[in-house]
Amino acid sequence: MKKSDIGLIGLAVMGENLVLNIASKGFQVTAYARRQETVDNFLNGRAKGMSIIGTTSIKELVESLSKPRKVMMMIKAGQPVDDVIEQLIPHLEKGDIIIDGGNSHYPDTIRRTTYVESKGLLYVGTGVSGGEEGALLGPSIMPGGSKNAWVEIKPIFQAIAAKIADGSICCDWVGEDGAGHFVKMVHNGIEYGDIQLITEAYHLMRNILGMSADEMHQVFKAWNKTELDSYLIEITADILAYKDEDGKPLVDKILDTAGQKGTGKWTAITALEESVPLTLISESVYSRFLSSMKNERVVASKTFKATPITFKGDKIEFIEEIRKALYASKIISYAQGYALMRATAQTHNWNLNYGGIALMWRGGCIIRSAFLGKIKEAYDKNPHLTNLLLDPYFKDTIESLTDSWRKVVSTAILNGIPTPSMAAGLNYFDGYKTANLPANLLQAQRDYFGAHTYERVDKPRGEFFHTNWTGRGGKTSSTIYKG
Repeated sequence: MKKSDIGLIGLAVMGENLVLNIASKGFQVTAYARRQETVDNFLNGRAKGMSIIGTTSIKELVESLSKPRKVMMMIKAGQPVDDVIEQLIPHLEKGDIIIDGGNSHYPDTIRRTTYVESKGLLYVGTGVSGGEEGALLGPSIMPGGSKNAWVEIKPIFQAIAAKIADGSICCDWVGEDGAGHFVKMVHNGIEYGDIQLITEAYHLMRNILGMSADEMHQVFKAWNKTELDSYLIEITADILAYKDEDGKPLVDKILDTAGQKGTGKWTAITALEESVPLTLISESVYSRFLSSMKNERVVASKTFKATPITFKGDKIEFIEEIRKALYASKIISYAQGYALMRATAQTHNWNLNYGGIALMWRGGCIIRSAFLGKIKEAYDKNPHLTNLLLDPYFKDTIESLTDSWRKVVSTAILNGIPTPSMAAGLNYFDGYKTANLPANLLQAQRDYFGAHTYERVDKPRGEFFHTNWTGRGGKTSSTIYKG
């Protein structure tokens, strides 16, 4: 009997569709799930007639695979991944490969790579983005881990990955140990930012301009033919056009409480750990938390007087200014995301290909957009670019958008409409291009109450000073501050 090219554990939405994708590209796949009924239903349903084998145990799964064996897990992140790794190890041999395709936290993948390699095996933690449709038709795939595994999994992964118009494949090796899952985490953080920015634009049009869902559908449909051309803008237009059974827009009937699975929060936490100002994406996470406080918000809305809408400007002009503000904010979101990747790569000694990452995100994934082509060009020209905003294209572009951006954020504030991510992006931009921030006073305060020391503008960097501000303190200072 012919041995399978790869085995897959987990037949939920993503796992099932990935198995079908792999089989459709000419590979034989062995599938396994904890419940035999799940496997049987799959084999007798969507997988019927395809080169897919079902098994009843992990031992049977491993025995069905050609060497080096490749076993991919599409299961819930956390302890279940560790449990399945322990179940697999006794049945595998030196050089066999365990792949985690779920949304695992990258520090867990770093730990697991070291552990699995200590057993003589290879480990891959790979981001898979694109949702149900992407998994079936071609996702963006971001593998990292044991480098020697890449030559074995590359033919399968690149066959099933998304392709863009010029034939480029949205899958390549990302880097060592947790690099693949880290890049997927940042992708998800940027996705949080993109979604929040779109909802803020929607909120402005709905509440300040009084636009209907049908009117906003037309706006987003038009925006998708501009620099904002992207999957998320496209589906937003579709959502706004969708009618419920009574003919009214379904979006108007959906409760305004947002869910999240944690990857955006992980991104924000990593930014804090790496001392990277990921302000826009962090605000998008906080906005989801705030949305979940529905009952409190309802009480507060009755407690405080509503800010009256006073906007009297030209509706068409303001819609265009919202578009420009959205684009400017989007640039900031990606600039911050890439800054986080640079900082974390230095911490873990990863050699990330930033242009290549933009290419992997061009198709298949949730944040796919034409805009990513500009990011690839920027890093192809200068692989050591410290911040996306310093690339000539993005510098000129954001400067051309700034006036509209300021008008939109100030109009939102004056009319009581929250735009946390747009405003955070603008504040970051203003802070980033300010040579002298008020942190001199901040550092003086820290030295006053805690003897934390400070540097001086009239002395070389690296020299630290402490002042006895009250005359009651001594000359002893605290540990040197980290600037």
